[in-house]
Amino acid sequence: QGLLYTADRNLFMMSLTTQAITQLTDFRNGKEPRDKKKTEQDKWLQHDELSLIGILAERKMKEDSSKAIDKLDAVKRPKTFYLDGRTVFGLQLSADRQYITFALRKNPPDENRAQVPNYVTESSYAEMINTRTKVGSEQAEQEVGIYNISKDTIYFVKPKDLPGLDQQLEFTKDYGDKKQPAREVVAQAPSWSGDGKHVVLSFRSKDNKERWICLLDPATATYTVLNHEHDEAWIAGPGISGSPYFGGAIEWMPDNTSVWFQSEASGYSHLYTLNVVTKQKTALTSGKFEVYNPRLSNDKKFWYLEANKDHPGKRHLYYMPVQGGPLTQITDMTGGYETHLSPDEKKIAFLYSYMNKPWELYVMDNPRFGKKSAATKVTQSTTKEFNAYPWRTPEVVTFKARDGEDVYARLYKPADAQPNGPAVVFVHGAGYLQNAHYWWSSYFHEYMFHNLLADKGYTVLDIDYRGSAGYGRDVRTAIYRHMGGKDLSDQVDGARYLAAQHQVDAKRIGIYGGSYGGFITLMAMFTEPDVFAAGAALRSVTDWAHYNHGYTSNILNTPVADSLAYRKSSPIYHAEGLKGALLICHGMIDTNVHFQDVVRLAQRLIELKKENWEFAVYPLENHGFVEPSSWTDEYRRILKLFDDNLRK
Repeated sequence: QGLLYTADRNLFMMSLTTQAITQLTDFRNGKEPRDKKKTEQDKWLQHDELSLIGILAERKMKEDSSKAIDKLDAVKRPKTFYLDGRTVFGLQLSADRQYITFALRKNPPDENRAQVPNYVTESSYAEMINTRTKVGSEQAEQEVGIYNISKDTIYFVKPKDLPGLDQQLEFTKDYGDKKQPAREVVAQAPSWSGDGKHVVLSFRSKDNKERWICLLDPATATYTVLNHEHDEAWIAGPGISGSPYFGGAIEWMPDNTSVWFQSEASGYSHLYTLNVVTKQKTALTSGKFEVYNPRLSNDKKFWYLEANKDHPGKRHLYYMPVQGGPLTQITDMTGGYETHLSPDEKKIAFLYSYMNKPWELYVMDNPRFGKKSAATKVTQSTTKEFNAYPWRTPEVVTFKARDGEDVYARLYKPADAQPNGPAVVFVHGAGYLQNAHYWWSSYFHEYMFHNLLADKGYTVLDIDYRGSAGYGRDVRTAIYRHMGGKDLSDQVDGARYLAAQHQVDAKRIGIYGGSYGGFITLMAMFTEPDVFAAGAALRSVTDWAHYNHGYTSNILNTPVADSLAYRKSSPIYHAEGLKGALLICHGMIDTNVHFQDVVRLAQRLIELKKENWEFAVYPLENHGFVEPSSWTDEYRRILKLFDDNLRK
């Protein structure tokens, strides 16, 4: 019996009986030292000096004695491995204490990281902020190693013969006979079964289009592929990492012969088990909904999970038998939840919110144990001032896109809507995010602004466009190779829906949004100038070739490999289409979407002799504004833009 823990990159075990500590690994920073070979001249000089200076000779003797003791002690210590600039993580000891598995990552050098200038500083001098690389830059290397304790040797798992790795990707066919470069692979840290008989690891292709779950033989560092998934766009979804460097949850079932994981194989993210002996893959949940945060009960007989089973914008907590079966709903209030079970699972604490009610803490009995009671509200977070205003409950609506798909949105209507009134379309950020839901929005500034707009007679439509979260794989990947395609046409179709169904004047519709929403606003103003009369683009990407690698390469591949996708998806290449009134707002120390993006666009608009645009800069703001004065200034400008251009 012992307690395993990590300290200073290494794995240790403390005996629970004697409290003795044993070091199990010896990973060290730096390169393996090598003794410098001395010339005969150097040897003679050293010998002469030690013969002449007694104190030096005495110190040398002590040093040699210390080295001899260290050498004897080294026999008791594990094999030393020098990291040489790499990072070690994911250390796991097998149950029989024969093997330790681990992962190593080597990050690329920092010289290609972009710098953002900060002009307003305490020193009064302009200072540079080191930020990130751009899409297509060199990415980290990651591999899995095995330490054989009895043999005191370290060896590595070499990915080879992985099915699907050599297949031609569809997008490369747009480039004729150009040879597809070899695709690289990233290995994830392995995971041992509780009984120590099995160990699984997963590989992801660096382009994030392949995932392999494998059974590893630690004695030989070879593996058997148990499951392979391919997505021509990119692998992601709830419970599935969108990065090849983080594999998502792949954890052991109580039987120690199966692992569970989430997959979009059905078109939605569902819960699966995979038997590592028979390779049998079993779906535990199914349907046109997404599963979130699955976890096993203490007795390993049930699952707890959250899902939007009844409506994409409504989530509830459920429990289900461990081998699958019907979902039993636990929570009953319409809205959103963040749930936490007590240690004995008999109580559930949860954060709950509704569209016009911010998050509050509640406690309830777990009905799985037979006791059913109403949830008790524990906190009251809103102020009298907040409660004094009649915050709207927006209507969650659907409209048909031009391709027949249902698109969900929040609709804010004036109390006394007049025929041929003005309207504003709001575009949420991130792309893969959900906002047409029934809980309190993370866009609470915008929610409040939409109430103000409705008070002033505007109809507001907040759309979960293609690329949004909560609607399955096909919606998630609909923007592949063309951002500003279906995600933008959904905004256009939303504007037409407002004109057809909600008494809106089609010539008095504006659009605004931040980050990805700012990007869509620019694409709307440049490529659909007859639909939107005014637009406010906040902290906007203007050229995807200048954004980060992890996000952008998933959707558009890389600029070198897929230049066509970047050209049709980047607003800077379409700026000649601007007709309506455009407001551009950006923080100057934005370390996410760099200020350089809008500076380049401004120069492009100047060269195109465009006149109907304004540029507001915020010297002390990053991507997410923090100063109330900045928020106020920005929204005052947006409101003025709409009032000047959309109201009669």
